[in-house]
Amino acid sequence: ELWVSLEEHQDALELIMSKYRKQMLQLLEGRKREEAEPVLKVHQANSGEIESQIDRICEMGEVMRKAVQVDDEQFFKVQEKLAQLELENKELRELLSISRESFEVGREDLPD
Repeated sequence: ELWVSLEEHQDALELIMSKYRKQMLQLLEGRKREEAEPVLKVHQANSGEIESQIDRICEMGEVMRKAVQVDDEQFFKVQEKLAQLELENKELRELLSISRESFEVGREDLPD
């Protein structure tokens, strides 16, 4: 009888302990949720701030890309104008050279 009583007592104790563990687990899960909510809110706020900063960086990158494109276009226009002026200068020098030669030839043909 003592042995049976001991087994019943152990079974009852196991049942009580399993209910206790189940309630403690539920309590810890509830606390974790409560503790996680403020962290989650902070994380969401930080995430939103990071997203807005990323958007601003992308906008600045686009502005910089456009500025580089405009700068490149301006550079090519200046290069084209410079090449055009160099060609014009060369042609004018050739005309001047021809004009000098014809003037010198005309001088030589004049009687003294």
